[in-house]
Amino acid sequence: MSGAKVATVKVIEPATEGVLAEVAEAGVEDADRAVARAKAAFPAWRAVTPGDRAKLLRRFAAAVADNADELATLEARNVGKPISDARGEVGMVVDVFNYYTGAPERLLGSTIPVAGGVDMTFREPLGVVALIVPWNFPIAITSWKLGPALAAGNTVVLKPAGLTPLTALELERLALAAGIPEGVLNVVVGAGRTVGERLVEHPDVAKVAFTGSTDVGKRIGALAAASIKRVTLELGGKSANIVFADADIDKAAASAPMAVFGNAGQDCCARSRILVERTALDRFMQALEKAVKAVRVGDPLDEKTEMGPLISADHRAKVAAYLEDGAKVAIRGSAPSGRGFWFAPAVLAPVDPRDRAAREEIFGPIVAVIPFADESEAVRIANDTIYGLSGSVWTTNAGRAFRVARALETGTISINSNTSVRVTTPFGGFKQSGIGRELGPNALDHYTELKNVFLSTG
Repeated sequence: MSGAKVATVKVIEPATEGVLAEVAEAGVEDADRAVARAKAAFPAWRAVTPGDRAKLLRRFAAAVADNADELATLEARNVGKPISDARGEVGMVVDVFNYYTGAPERLLGSTIPVAGGVDMTFREPLGVVALIVPWNFPIAITSWKLGPALAAGNTVVLKPAGLTPLTALELERLALAAGIPEGVLNVVVGAGRTVGERLVEHPDVAKVAFTGSTDVGKRIGALAAASIKRVTLELGGKSANIVFADADIDKAAASAPMAVFGNAGQDCCARSRILVERTALDRFMQALEKAVKAVRVGDPLDEKTEMGPLISADHRAKVAAYLEDGAKVAIRGSAPSGRGFWFAPAVLAPVDPRDRAAREEIFGPIVAVIPFADESEAVRIANDTIYGLSGSVWTTNAGRAFRVARALETGTISINSNTSVRVTTPFGGFKQSGIGRELGPNALDHYTELKNVFLSTG
C-alpha cells in the first residue's frame, strides 16, 4: 500500500554494537506469498532435465565463488566470526553446491524381482520445502539444506535468523543471477514465532528442515505432526572430548580450546565437556592453560583473530551466568574491553558430571573438564546426556579407539581429531540432538519420497 510503513529488522554488528543494516521484516502474509511463489515454480523446476538442473547448480556455485570475499566479509561482520573462518565457510558453500551438482543425474531407483511383472522405485521431489537456519553458521548451514533440496527438484522458502539474514538475501540474489528461475528460492526474514511457525503449519509446505535449539526443535516437531509433515532437525549438543592417558597429551590439549571456543563456542558441535583420564589430568591441564592463554580474541576482520564476540548482549548475559554461583574457574583467557559483545574464554575444572555446566548446552566459550578413572566410566559419563551430536576420542590404542567410538551414543565422532563436518559424509545426531542427516549422499533421502511402481507383464 502506498504510504504504508514497512516494519524493519535492525541487524547489529556484534563487534561494534552498531547497526550494520536494516532489513524489511516479513509477516505471516509474506510467508504465505513466498510459499505461493514456490508452489507455482515447482512444476517447471521439477521438469528441468537432470543435466540442466546440474548446470544451474554449477553456475550458482560459481556465482558464490566469484563473490566469496564480499560474502565472507558480510558473514564475519554480521555474525562476529573471524574472517578466516568466514572464508572457509563460504568455500564450503561452493563445495556443497558443486557436490550436489552430481545428484540430479544420480537420483537412482532400482528394479526389484517380483512375480508377474517388473517392479521399479523412483526418487520423487517433495514439493515446497521450508529451510529454517540459525544465526551461528548462517551461510554454511543454509547450503547444507539448500544444495540437496534444489538438486532433488524441490522449491524452497528459506527463513534465516533475524540476527543474521544478510548472506541469505545475497544467496537469493546470486541464485537469480545464475539463472535459477524466479520462485525456486524465496527468502523471508521474520520472527520464528510468526513466520517460522506459519511455514511449519502451512498446508503447501511438504517438509521442514530446521537447525537450532532442542526446545525449538520439539515445538517444530509437534506443529509438523498435525499435518504429518516431513522434518529433519539438527539440534543441540553437549559433546564430549575424551582424552585417555596414553594419548598425545600435548596435541590433545593444544587442539581442545578451539574445539569449543571456535565461533565463540556458539556451535552445536562444541566439545564443551573435556573428559580426561585422572592419571593424565595434571599434565593435560598444564598444556591446556598454555593453549587457552594463546587464543586470540578480537576484531573479526583481523587476520590473526581466532575468536570474535558473542552474538548479542542478551546471549552474553546468558553465558556469563555459568560463571556465577561458585563456578570453579581454573583458566581464563582474555578479551577486548569496550564496545562489542566480548567474552573471555573460560575453563571450569574439576567439574562434577552432574553439575549444570556439565549438562546444559552453554553455547559460549566455556568448557568443563571432568576427570574419569577408566574406559567404562568415560563412556558412562559421555553418554549421560540428552544429547548425542558430536565428540572425540584421543588415544594411541586402536582397539580402545573403536570400542569407545562404537559405545558412544553420538552421531559424529573423530578419533585423535576434533573435526565434525565434511561435505561428502553424513552429519547429524542421536537422541535429542536431532532427526535425520545432512551432507553426503544421505541428505538427498530427506528431500525425496520413495515411489514404487509395478508393471504387470501378464
